Amino acid sequence: MDLGGFLKALARRWLSVTALTLLGLGAGIAFTAYSTPRYQAGSQIFVSTRTASDITALNQGSAFSQARVQSYADIISSPLIAAPVVRQLGLDMTPAQLAGHISASVKLNTVLIDITVTDTSPARSAMIANFVAREASRQLVSLETPPGQKAAPVNIGITRNAQPPTTPISPKPLLNGAAGLLAGLVAGVALAVLRDTLDTTLHTSHALAEATRLATLGGIPYDKRAPGSPLAAGSAAYGARAEAFRLLRTNLQFAQVDRKPRVIMVTSALPGEGKTNTAANLALSLAETGGKVCLVDADLRNPCVAKNFGLVQDAGLTSVLIGQATADEVLQECGEHGLLVLTSGPMPPNPAELLSSDRMRQILEGLAESFDTVVVDSAPLLPVADTVGLAPAVDGTVLVVRARRTPAERAKAAVDALHSVNAPVLGAVLSMVTVKHKGYGYGYGYGYGQRPTEAKNLLAAPRKAEADKIGTAG
Repeated sequence: MDLGGFLKALARRWLSVTALTLLGLGAGIAFTAYSTPRYQAGSQIFVSTRTASDITALNQGSAFSQARVQSYADIISSPLIAAPVVRQLGLDMTPAQLAGHISASVKLNTVLIDITVTDTSPARSAMIANFVAREASRQLVSLETPPGQKAAPVNIGITRNAQPPTTPISPKPLLNGAAGLLAGLVAGVALAVLRDTLDTTLHTSHALAEATRLATLGGIPYDKRAPGSPLAAGSAAYGARAEAFRLLRTNLQFAQVDRKPRVIMVTSALPGEGKTNTAANLALSLAETGGKVCLVDADLRNPCVAKNFGLVQDAGLTSVLIGQATADEVLQECGEHGLLVLTSGPMPPNPAELLSSDRMRQILEGLAESFDTVVVDSAPLLPVADTVGLAPAVDGTVLVVRARRTPAERAKAAVDALHSVNAPVLGAVLSMVTVKHKGYGYGYGYGYGQRPTEAKNLLAAPRKAEADKIGTAG
């Protein structure tokens, strides 16, 4: 992924990146709020040797002390020193547990040992540090005393007593908050990149064209009212969605310049991609131009056209296929533009065989002679074989792909299925596209919110004023 792709992935997933960043910051703040404060107090001891006062002996004693202090530091932070301190102070912990709170370090090239004690109480940490220093002085001298002798070759003195600390060493609010913020940001960016890498769905018309190698005929904007009102008619005939279907209608006129397709099948790779709504609204848009248009519901497994238009489904395409009726007898008119609909009819047990039959081809040829355009709504391509058998009988197919849901490999598989039967494919439509800006107009500010009735009223106003003027003059 290059820098441009990385930035686009962040832009697409900005919400999750922001959420995880804030979550990380919140976790850092919560960790600080619920953490028990810990305090650290320190004392210091000095190691010297009992030697003569001449320079040579002093140097030898100093070298001896420096060689021993690291071993002393290890002993100080052991249960050997911690056990007497626990008994003397009556601490509610074992010597091993106390030893875990004690640390001893040696200053470089010195005989000074710094003793540090960490505890949840500032006063107790100082008290323990002082007791450890005294106990270490006693124990180390005892360990260095040879058997049978009263004096040890080393002398240990306390050079600094511990004082109760005023501020805790942990938690650190700024550090925890910054760490949480950074961790959340890194997690958000990583998740955004991972999701973008794993997301093979098609988001844009460019991605659709690249995946399917088809011309993109249009993009249908997402409308939350569409499930309840799937038809872009009535009050919905003047919005962005209706205009998108008009643009699809216009682009279809250029799909095959040499031979205008009269029977157009609308399908999709998978269910739920908006093919039925696209077919119905495309037919309505074509009927608006004054041509004779017929919409055929050839999805014999899950027919929805009759429901969308409020028509009777008891007799339709299957009735014609089995010879119970003619197409003219079961066609139903709907809409103010004279659109005729051939519903699916009763659901058959063998839809694939019916749709791939010569009888189906004859029905479509007969409708093509009677109408300027026949729009066929068919079943999804990949789950069933119905549409693959029907595809060679039409003049062209429009593939509907749902934005941000259909994987690229599924869309490509659908195109390959059509090409496998030499079916002509007119192009693809990206449905349910998220529109970032209100209105419609290719970025030039053209809107389509004014209804024809409003325009009529605007024209009628001056005529009425003129008529009133004439009436007054008379």
